[in-house]
Amino acid sequence: MPKINVLPKHMADLIAAGEVVERPASVIKELMENSIDAGATSLTVEIKRGGITYMRVTDDGCGIEREDIRNAFKSHATSKLKNEEDLLSIGTLGFRGEALASIAAVSKVDILTKTESDEIGTLYKIEGSEEILLDDAGCPQGTTIIVKDIFFNTPARMKFLKKDVTEGNAVAGVVDRIALSHPEVSIRFIRDDKQQLVTNGNGKLQSVVYSVFGKDFSNGLIETEYELDGVKVFGLISLPAAARANRAMQFFFLNGRLVKSVTACAALEQAYKNAIMVGKFPACVLNIEVPLNSVDVNVHPAKTEVRFENEKKIFDAVYYSVKQALEEKDKPTHLDLSKMNLQKEQQNPFTKQASEKWEQVELPKKKENFWATELPKSEPPKPFQRQQEQKQEQQKQENQEQQKQEQQKQEQQEKQERQQEQQIIQPRPEQNLEISDFKVIGEAFDTYILVEQEGKILLIDKHAAHERMLFEKLKAEAESVKSQVLLSPITVTLSKEEYSAVLQNEELLKQSGFDISDFGSGTVVVREVPVMLMNDDINALVEEMAGYLLNSQAPVPEKLDWIYHNTACRAAIKGGDKTTQYELESFVNKLLSNPDIRYCPHGRPVLVEMTRSDLEKQFGRIV
Repeated sequence: MPKINVLPKHMADLIAAGEVVERPASVIKELMENSIDAGATSLTVEIKRGGITYMRVTDDGCGIEREDIRNAFKSHATSKLKNEEDLLSIGTLGFRGEALASIAAVSKVDILTKTESDEIGTLYKIEGSEEILLDDAGCPQGTTIIVKDIFFNTPARMKFLKKDVTEGNAVAGVVDRIALSHPEVSIRFIRDDKQQLVTNGNGKLQSVVYSVFGKDFSNGLIETEYELDGVKVFGLISLPAAARANRAMQFFFLNGRLVKSVTACAALEQAYKNAIMVGKFPACVLNIEVPLNSVDVNVHPAKTEVRFENEKKIFDAVYYSVKQALEEKDKPTHLDLSKMNLQKEQQNPFTKQASEKWEQVELPKKKENFWATELPKSEPPKPFQRQQEQKQEQQKQENQEQQKQEQQKQEQQEKQERQQEQQIIQPRPEQNLEISDFKVIGEAFDTYILVEQEGKILLIDKHAAHERMLFEKLKAEAESVKSQVLLSPITVTLSKEEYSAVLQNEELLKQSGFDISDFGSGTVVVREVPVMLMNDDINALVEEMAGYLLNSQAPVPEKLDWIYHNTACRAAIKGGDKTTQYELESFVNKLLSNPDIRYCPHGRPVLVEMTRSDLEKQFGRIV
């Protein structure tokens, strides 16, 4: 048996750091949580090159005593736990005492700190777990931690970091979430010397959401507050009309800590049942407060997974909180045309100027017996003049009647030509394929086309068939998908992780017919889309693509197929859409001319056959 060795402290620290410090974003998360635990009301986060070379977190919290500085960077050293009982009711964001030790093990750290009672601050430097300096320093109350050159001593970890922009977006996502969970703390985020986010710390969640995600997302939310069996739920939920294509904008915070909760997610979506379309998901920023001893947060290294003492209480509180808010606040929009006209006038400087001019004009005073006194006196028309006028009027009427008859004749002729065109439609073989004559009987439920052909009845799912046709068309065009420039570019708000994924795949999206670029602060702008798409489909499709690109590790060809498939699904005719007889016959002709179109991209059949004998057996005509 191999000899068992006790690992050196430095190696043990590096191993432990692997659980806590995965990337710059995890460092920022730990440092911000420590600042909030220290009672900070103002926080500044600054990074450079995605945090790989430089990270700084400054707070106005309580600071660290000089005699405690060295202990703060030792493993399992914490001010938040004193005995075993404290583990049963953890109320702080951090508690394990691993963060600072892990960060110092894989980077170069400078810390400036001062408590309220200290006359002078303290400067402490540590690199790769080795102390470099402990000295006096001039600084305000609070703590500033600077982390440089992460993974400088572990090159194997360094090569797994992504591009600077990707790591920077991950940090931005962490800052967003902590800002949402603590609206009472003013947070400032600086990225490569540019200010990206500022929250005012006024405690209003709606204000933070506006700062983080912008006006459009914020306007689609309503407030909710509810308490049941000791569980308090409050925050913001989306209106059904503002539902999204995925769950990326669902944020749950438990006692101020971001968590992933299947129970809360299920309760949220159950409350929206029958209120939003299938395949759409509500957005939310919900805070859940429970007694500290009724939840175990010591489950996951990242502390995002928790165990509840009673899951049903959580489900019920979230469900009824959301349900009540929807019933009370999801009202039909009242359209006030007078206000709209007033707003238009205010927005249009020319209209405003004209209105001001009219206000300056003095209107004439009202006169009594106006019609009796103001009508001009005129002589009656002479007989010859009257005859001429009557003759001109008669000629005018005859001309109008003649034009009307000619127009009716032309419309009748065009109608007959269209009928003849529909009557003579015969299946036109494509790809030199011979197809038998068919007869379109009609449609069932405006979804399934009924066709009679050679002793068979064909039932065609028009959406599935059309989706496959468009999918094959996009694949055939591959390198040169036809795009259309949008008259008005569309902006789409995403989570920072989705935003980063879209920007990393700009070229892939361009190849698919989409021109999507950075609009700043988690928003992308769409300028071009495939010709077949309608404007109403674009927002939801971009959200879907962002979620897919974030989570997919598939090769490029598979990603392209997914994008083509979803584009085709959005663009295809939908079940329930009305279709003319001429369109049905043309559609069936094209489908039957291409034997390869038998399944939609989801794998569902596009056509079901039933022979005459099968039908007659059902009616007992034959045995």
